[in-house]
Amino acid sequence: MANPSCPVCAGTGWKPAEREGVRAVARCDCAESERSQQLLEQSRIPRRYERCSFDNFDIVKDPQTGQPNATLARAHFFGRRFVEEYPAEFGLLFYGTTGAGKTHLAVAVLRELIFERGAACLFYDFRDLLKEIRDSYNPISRTSELRVLQPVLDAEVLLLDEMAATDPSDWVKETLAHIINSRYNQKKITLITTTLPMGEGVEGERGKMPSGEPMDVHHSLNQLGPTLRSRLYEMCKLVEMNSDDYRRSKKQAGCRFDSE
Repeated sequence: MANPSCPVCAGTGWKPAEREGVRAVARCDCAESERSQQLLEQSRIPRRYERCSFDNFDIVKDPQTGQPNATLARAHFFGRRFVEEYPAEFGLLFYGTTGAGKTHLAVAVLRELIFERGAACLFYDFRDLLKEIRDSYNPISRTSELRVLQPVLDAEVLLLDEMAATDPSDWVKETLAHIINSRYNQKKITLITTTLPMGEGVEGERGKMPSGEPMDVHHSLNQLGPTLRSRLYEMCKLVEMNSDDYRRSKKQAGCRFDSE
């Protein structure tokens, strides 16, 4: 909806333009701004993360070397490039240790897609999504599994936050497979954040496999099964993010965390 008092379009939502010497019209900035705000409100981005951006993403320094954290710097670069090159053929899967800023960066991508590309985006905490689906099975529920899932399946860009990849139940794997396969077949863009298992009592240290080697994203995704893992590899670029200092760094311009 255009601004009725806009001096450029006089409330029509269209402004004079010229293309290759031919007089034409284009969407007025006031209408684009209104549309972006509507898309933001429909995106379900939680208030806790609503101000997260590329600019206030803190690439913390390695306490030993004093240099910027390499994984965070690369992730920031890939996030910005993704927006610049959108529409894209694949999404992003941010993985790493707890507290590395994965959700912050993924939301920054979502917000930029909304405001710079006019993309219709949807944020869903994977755990909340599973709960909503389970609740729909209640006989007295006023909703259904299809009504819960349809927006997730249809969203132009979906962000699945905290996707469970560690010891998932068969039902969780089936539900995730349905979402991923549907979006794969429709060529929909999916962004994902997932946390690697942590070592017991050691902040920032990954969990171990039976062999004693650190758990990595490939071993973690293996637990979803070979078919689903293969789909994720096809759909998303894997982006590592590791830092046990991110949440202890300066506050992220209004982006606060449960642990603070």
